[in-house]
Amino acid sequence: MFHSAYSLALIALLLPGAVALLLATVPALRHRVTAIVFSVLAALTSLGSAILLVLGQLTPTPPQLWTVPWLPQAGAPLAEIGLRIDGISASMLLVVTFVASCVQIFSIGYMHDESKEAQGRYFTYHSLFLTAMNILVLAPNLLQLFLGWELVGVTSYLLIGYYFKKPSAAKAAVKAFWVTKFADMGLLIGLLVLRSKAGSFDWDVQIAPSAANLVTLLLFVAVMGKSAQFPLHVWLPDAMEGPTPVSALLHAATMVAAGVFLIVRGWPLFELAQGTRQIMLAVGSVTALIAATMALFQNDIKKVLAYSTCSQLGYMIAALGAGSLLGGFFHLTTHAFFKALLFLGAGSVIHAVHSNDMRDMGGLARKMPLTTVTFLIGSLSLMGLPGLSGFFSKDLIIEAVGEHGVSWQLVFLLVSAFLTAFYMGRLLVRVFFAQATEKASHAHESSAVLILPLLLLAVPALAAGYLGKMFGQLYGSAYHFHLGTTGIIAAGLGLWGLGLAYLLYRRSDEHPALLAPIARLVEYGPMDRLYAGGFHRVALPFAALIGWIDRYLIDGIMNLTGLAFVVSGQKIRRVQTGIATDYVLATVCGVLLLVLYGVLR
Repeated sequence: MFHSAYSLALIALLLPGAVALLLATVPALRHRVTAIVFSVLAALTSLGSAILLVLGQLTPTPPQLWTVPWLPQAGAPLAEIGLRIDGISASMLLVVTFVASCVQIFSIGYMHDESKEAQGRYFTYHSLFLTAMNILVLAPNLLQLFLGWELVGVTSYLLIGYYFKKPSAAKAAVKAFWVTKFADMGLLIGLLVLRSKAGSFDWDVQIAPSAANLVTLLLFVAVMGKSAQFPLHVWLPDAMEGPTPVSALLHAATMVAAGVFLIVRGWPLFELAQGTRQIMLAVGSVTALIAATMALFQNDIKKVLAYSTCSQLGYMIAALGAGSLLGGFFHLTTHAFFKALLFLGAGSVIHAVHSNDMRDMGGLARKMPLTTVTFLIGSLSLMGLPGLSGFFSKDLIIEAVGEHGVSWQLVFLLVSAFLTAFYMGRLLVRVFFAQATEKASHAHESSAVLILPLLLLAVPALAAGYLGKMFGQLYGSAYHFHLGTTGIIAAGLGLWGLGLAYLLYRRSDEHPALLAPIARLVEYGPMDRLYAGGFHRVALPFAALIGWIDRYLIDGIMNLTGLAFVVSGQKIRRVQTGIATDYVLATVCGVLLLVLYGVLR
């Protein structure tokens, strides 16, 4: 069993990487048909391996670990690399490969009008990203996860900046890179501190609670960057400059979920760190509310979904802060399905209308019925309305946070539940049910290659919530559905928010006067201005200073030293005449100088 699981994991890990390497190094293969066939087949094969791994984990199985020594040193090696196969890694691998496969299929139609070279480059980046995520998911220790983590960051930069000739896309890629790399310093330092305190990079090391608080707090800084938590969330909405399938891949289900996965995988450390978990609960709750508020005032359909992602990630972080491993990871799983569905549904709409602006849409329910139905399923699941997958996972979070009574964190999450239904209700009304605009009047249903992934994702968006016991078994936590008072309140607020949005926005997109001050604050964008100020007034001048020191001071010293040796060598060379009398004279002069020195001394 071990060898078969090991083989399946290797296939899922190495095949997309081999395809990316092949497409990157052999330009002749980097044209549309070859790139599509190789990338899609690699993703589907990885998905098949992930399904078999999950089925193998449904029976009680201890974690399977295969490692080889890495970075040898005196005594024990510095670290090991390899594979860790258990319920958590298998289920996360299934989520990643399933979403990636759906996105790959969707991309065939969505990217059809791009040049052959551009499509080859796109699918190369896509396969490389899938490889990076699989390295991260299957990592047996924190060091290997760090390698996958950084490779995910690099590939996300390439995908966000896919339209690199477009200034806004280039700026968005740089912004995402800067913010996440700044946060990643926490992961690097935390990794080193863990090594110094425990002598290992393993997940389940024994460590004192005080040291655990320090290590996990550093790791959480990296999580805040990768999972777009306040105040390091500013990169995610701008990252929508990438192609819509990229948004679904990176920012709905995989890359941003890596932070939550880090906490889940490192749970033995976080379980000891009570102080860090209190901070996580606070940050998650604040992020959920702020991001939901900002989503309400967006007109770009992708930015609405981007802020929604920030908000839902806040729910996951809050759940983990409250000690609910199952709630956080279960919501990660269900969110991956319905948010990928929503992003790809938005891509279908954008492809038909040729605009991201909701003010250019309307009346699409009659023209795009399949897109409408699937998008409605994803939206209702996101709202956490009863019966859909998001309801079950969100209920676990609300109940976990509310276990210790009414708190400001619980209030923030409940208000966020209302706002989620409110802004998604506004989106549904403006895009599908309002009066059609000129651009929307010419829209028609998308092709089969675009609709198929929507239908595939709609199934788990509907039904994944009913598999709570199975996921609980995979995560190692017992699942018991119990609809308590707070869960009922959250569901009721969701229904109220949806109904209120329909009443307010069915005839006009004008916001109520009560919301005008908040709208102006969101439009002002204080956090974006803070980032821009920090970037242009601090980061860039500091980088310029470091560049000057490197170019003129360090290089100047090294060049001057080299020049001094060259000049001195040329001068010394002149004394080597080859005449014996010159050498005797020099020797006599040297002896006389030594004698004179001894006398005068």
